[in-house]
Amino acid sequence: MFSPFTKKKNGLEVQQSQEDFGVRSDLEEPQEEMSERSAKFESNEESSSSILVNKGHLDKRSLDLVFAVEQMIKAKQQIEMSYNDLQDRLSHANGQNDRLNKDLKNLSKVIEEREKSILELERRLADKNLKVDQMMEDYRELQSTLSGQIEELKSVIELERQNYAGLLQKYNETIAEKNKRIGELDEKVARLEAELSQMKQKYDALRQEKTHLLNIVNDFTNRMTSPFIVNAGQMDGGSTD
Repeated sequence: MFSPFTKKKNGLEVQQSQEDFGVRSDLEEPQEEMSERSAKFESNEESSSSILVNKGHLDKRSLDLVFAVEQMIKAKQQIEMSYNDLQDRLSHANGQNDRLNKDLKNLSKVIEEREKSILELERRLADKNLKVDQMMEDYRELQSTLSGQIEELKSVIELERQNYAGLLQKYNETIAEKNKRIGELDEKVARLEAELSQMKQKYDALRQEKTHLLNIVNDFTNRMTSPFIVNAGQMDGGSTD
């Protein structure tokens, strides 16, 4: 499951696995814990190296046995370090899990409040939709009523347009007849004015002639009546004497 790798330290080749020294991608180790594990590892290295101090006089089997024991000791130390590291990781993960649980509770409260807000908004939206539906129904009724009224008004307008066209035709005919009558009256007035001017000239001529005749008659009358007046005066004077 885990690919092994080798590490060379103090002239010895030690096989280790990623499971022993796995890297945490989501959890970071505290700096103090890293320092403590480094110190423990160095102390274990020193204690294991002390066994190899007096190996020079041993034979090959003894050296192989010592090497095998050293390998077992190192493996045990590595297992202990891995176990301690996993315990530290578990503690750290538990702490993070507790924090995440608290965050989850807070998020649950937030989500609950948001859900309440969403329900309230949905209720308001439903009320708005009901009002919109009612307004649309009123609009359709009003549109239907206005459509009927518009059709009636169109009929009335068409009738009035026809009446207006008839009245306009009568008006035009009346205006034409009036203009014709005015033209005839203008001609008659001009003719009557010409006749009146002629009659006036004739009247003036007759008046002058009448005046002349009256003057003649008056002159004749004066001449005829003057001898009778003289004779009458004389007769009146003789009788009084």
